[in-house]
Amino acid sequence: MSQSSQTPRLSPLLVAAVALGLVALAVGAGWTFFKGDPALLRRAAFDHDRITPNADGNQDITRISYEISRNATVSIYFEDRAGQRYYFRQEERRGVGEYEVLFSGVVHGYRRPEDTIEGDILARLLPDGDYTWTIEAVESNGRREQINGRLAIAEADPELPDLRDFSLDKHTFTPNQDGIDDRVQIQFFLTKEVAQTRVFLLTPEGVELPIQELDRDVPPNDPGWHIYDYEAGVDNKATPPPDGTYPIVAVAEDAEGQRVRVEDSLGIQYGGVPRANILPQAVGEAVTFSATAVPLCGVITFTLTVENYGATPIRTSGPPPGAVYDSDWNYNTIGWPTESGVWRVAIGFENQLSDYPYRWAIGSPAELERIGDHYYLMPGRRAVVTGGIHVVDFFGERNPQPVWAGLIHEDVGIEFFNN
Repeated sequence: MSQSSQTPRLSPLLVAAVALGLVALAVGAGWTFFKGDPALLRRAAFDHDRITPNADGNQDITRISYEISRNATVSIYFEDRAGQRYYFRQEERRGVGEYEVLFSGVVHGYRRPEDTIEGDILARLLPDGDYTWTIEAVESNGRREQINGRLAIAEADPELPDLRDFSLDKHTFTPNQDGIDDRVQIQFFLTKEVAQTRVFLLTPEGVELPIQELDRDVPPNDPGWHIYDYEAGVDNKATPPPDGTYPIVAVAEDAEGQRVRVEDSLGIQYGGVPRANILPQAVGEAVTFSATAVPLCGVITFTLTVENYGATPIRTSGPPPGAVYDSDWNYNTIGWPTESGVWRVAIGFENQLSDYPYRWAIGSPAELERIGDHYYLMPGRRAVVTGGIHVVDFFGERNPQPVWAGLIHEDVGIEFFNN
């Protein structure tokens, strides 16, 4: 009798377990397909694993790309072989989506023990070497994901755009066109050629008010001494920043993107665009003359009112109101030459040999305020000005001679309505 071979049979319990497992795998795969990849951080990559950031146009940059599936803060940083960490992005908020950024080897500023840089290093190239890069995303609940890779830096420009001996020629100035401390000059020595240099006053609101460079023998952005001139915009009739103390900042950035910042403080006092006029009268002329005809050796006098309708004091100089000129004199004859920034009332006539030869202060000492060694008509104040001319000869060829008054801002200008 022959014995036939028999195939072992699986137990019903084992078959059920296997079937249940296959169903679970299928359901899991289907759920993943339906819901998508549950990872917070995806597809993080660098286009190149080696760059040479020296601004020669060859392999200077690499593209960084990544995707996040939920709102998170993202950091991108590099660690050298010694474990020193350098941040390119640090805990910056990102919404769901794909991101790309170009990386040129420049990270947040850092210092090395051998550095002699005088300013703050805002951005700096990584030194040549091998680095581990990390892109890290962190959700609000603290869940954290990272993706890492390798990057080599070679031929990096090691020189920073240093701004040496940064200084101001004064730390308090009065931008009001009075001829005293109206301007401040800022200077520094630039150690290398840069892509751009910005010098500005920084307001409390974070607004940068640019300051212009003076044209000298060293072109802008070249190595050497650079001088900047600041008058707070008053020369262009712009209102300067309110009185107070402000940072004056200079930032230099080289072709690689390295940035260095220096800062000093500047105080503004009595700042403002000076504004004054000869006050018009409701009845009659703004200037009252004592006569329309005067004999030789007689005296003609005038009276007018000056008003400071601006927001800053205006400086004046003598002679004081009431002074009498001989008609063949001028302001130099009696020892009151032109002073830059000074306001004076003046009388002119058609055949005058010099512009407005007869000049007076815009108020008496009792109507003015002394600031330092000088006298000022304060904002909102008025002063009555009188003066006389002793006629010792004819005023030129014409008789009768037209005569007029004006309000002069010496070495600055004469407004049309004050002429």
